[in-house]
Amino acid sequence: MALQTSRFIETLTSAGPAPDRADKLALYGQFIGDWTFDATVNKDDGTQHRGQGEIHFAWVLDGRAIQDVWILPGIFYGSTLRVYDPGIDGWHILWSDPLKQLYTRQIGRAQGRDIVQLGNADDAHIRWSFTEVTSDSFRWRGERSADGGATWFLQADFRARRN
Repeated sequence: MALQTSRFIETLTSAGPAPDRADKLALYGQFIGDWTFDATVNKDDGTQHRGQGEIHFAWVLDGRAIQDVWILPGIFYGSTLRVYDPGIDGWHILWSDPLKQLYTRQIGRAQGRDIVQLGNADDAHIRWSFTEVTSDSFRWRGERSADGGATWFLQADFRARRN
């Protein structure tokens, strides 16, 4: 069993970005590595959860995609697959959280110095953003809108730092 797992990881992961689109892959490629974060999660009932979590980003699929794992104990344990699409000059973002049975699809693009991902989940618009990005830190915000984007509710605010 360990040998099969080892071969799977070896086949899935890549040493770096695909050379033919390395410049475009740098948008999310800058996050490759291990991170910890301080989280504030605003629940629908008005209560807050504060905690610490971890994120791990890696090159996958022959360097043509990035996969990351996000863990906030007791709240979520999920993974994102990020694939750059030259046809739309944007990223297909696929989030899966088997703990909460939450699955989303978004399109991500640079917006000035930030990265903004837009999509839908549970009959609402969602906006997930990376802001205040430096080589060793970033802020991630998860927002939801029930009125077509006129107003946004901050669901989560994470302050991440590179390990």
